[in-house]
Amino acid sequence: MSRNSTALPEVLALLPTPAATQYLTRSVLAGQEGPPRVALQRVSKPIGSTAARWYTVPVRELVEEAMRRFADSRTRADAWLAPRLHATLRMTRAEAADPELWNFVSLVVAPDYVVWRHRGAVTSAVPKPTAPTDRFVGGHYKHAFARLWWAAEMFRDGEDYRSAEFACGNQDVLNTALRLNAIDHRPTALALLRVLRNLAARKVSHLGDHVNALASEINLVGSTLMYDVIAPVEPPDVDAVLDWIAEGESAPPVPLESLPDGPRDGRIPESSVDALVKILEKIHQESPHLRRRGVTTENSGTGVSLAKPGR
Repeated sequence: MSRNSTALPEVLALLPTPAATQYLTRSVLAGQEGPPRVALQRVSKPIGSTAARWYTVPVRELVEEAMRRFADSRTRADAWLAPRLHATLRMTRAEAADPELWNFVSLVVAPDYVVWRHRGAVTSAVPKPTAPTDRFVGGHYKHAFARLWWAAEMFRDGEDYRSAEFACGNQDVLNTALRLNAIDHRPTALALLRVLRNLAARKVSHLGDHVNALASEINLVGSTLMYDVIAPVEPPDVDAVLDWIAEGESAPPVPLESLPDGPRDGRIPESSVDALVKILEKIHQESPHLRRRGVTTENSGTGVSLAKPGR
């Protein structure tokens, strides 16, 4: 256990956003000093439980391992950490929707990770870069830890985190697709990833442009088509999620070299994903969003070839 771990409170708590924000000084955002842990604990509210799933040390140990493993490639930490954070902090979606919980994680448990992961590069123009405030107290798609937990939740396929790992390995998915309401529909989330996998397998250029275009297209299609009619899926098994949460009381630490297991709340039918993939690929092929970005699509012997005009 590290020195940081020994000073931690035993369990998580709820830190109100106004109280958290007042301590986000420039020196804290730059990593020159840490937030005042004792003062923050005083203004935090008890979570109301001492269950093992709320222990702080497992979370602290995970972020320290991520910083050690990915010291030379910070963005790669997202794909590794997201499923393990989700399987460590076993929660319902309602519990995970509380921003005060994530405020506590970012300011009390692991502020150094937030700075390490999200502080900009040192340049002559910015000799002391800072991490954005919303990485400490932002919405679920911006907060340094909430976005990883929610990405693992939205993009997993039942207990299988492999699709979530792929999603978190693409920064455009994390930064764009996680904002979409349509991602609540589980087949849509997996269909989006399937289309992106197909594009990546073809080694298309400007993959980020395609993620952004697909996000716009999913919103557009969603305004005229009902995803749950085109790609029906059974609701998640709530009892299975609650059983998985209860199992966390005696579960060992998540594996570091292999993916953990998520809730056994039902896999997504391939037929539902296939139906949406066909729709998204057809719409994407004629995407006005790509044309506006100056990206063209052409059929070639190896699939779709993408290039900026003139290249």
